[in-house]
Amino acid sequence: MAIQGSCLCKAVTFTVADNFDHFFICHCQHCQKDTGSAFAANLFINADAVTWLTGKEHIRHFQLPSTRHARSFCTTCGSALPYVMTDNLTAVVPAGSLNSSPTKQPDAHIFTASQCLWESSLASIRSFEQFPEE
Repeated sequence: MAIQGSCLCKAVTFTVADNFDHFFICHCQHCQKDTGSAFAANLFINADAVTWLTGKEHIRHFQLPSTRHARSFCTTCGSALPYVMTDNLTAVVPAGSLNSSPTKQPDAHIFTASQCLWESSLASIRSFEQFPEE
């Protein structure tokens, strides 16, 4: 079974097999800067499992020098997109780039030494189904 994915503006679309090897929630400082959030949620799969449907020309890749950290993104809207790691065998698929939820559940939190201090209180704060009217 395959899952469809896209960037926010839909200029780039792809499919990926829903048989991911790993699903990690990464709290490293690179992922925090990369996402502008507390963590990145990334799925890992064989590179051949990703098929680009449209917009491949809108994809740019950035590799942080002297690290394994990289990201691909849409040049129109900036959304994170899948990329192939330097081993040319493994694709990293940002969970938020998928149009529906994968069947795989996260395997682990990684790089928790860099975890934001406020994350531990998230389960106890108020939540809203939409933007609050307050």
